[in-house]
Amino acid sequence: MAYYLITAEALENKLSEFKRRLEQNDFLYLQPFGRALTESLKNAKMKDSFIYWEEEDYCSPPLKEEKEQVLNKYFRILNILPVNKGEGWKEIKALKNLF
Repeated sequence: MAYYLITAEALENKLSEFKRRLEQNDFLYLQPFGRALTESLKNAKMKDSFIYWEEEDYCSPPLKEEKEQVLNKYFRILNILPVNKGEGWKEIKALKNLF
């Protein structure tokens, strides 16, 4: 199991649609990553125009399936940094919640 600290920017005019879909749990049952992705994104943080979250992932390259099915529709992924479980959340703890 691998964990990553993700840094992203929302695509223009896509954040409100993403928020609605996240609140409706539209991504929850996507296999095999829906539960982990939904939980991570509901806890995402923001600073300036950057969005951060820790993601559990098994893909190679990292977030391959998540990007294809969800993330590339709403975000421009800027950085995927390997971390130990929980380390990413600790690093962004003081930031404000995305929603």
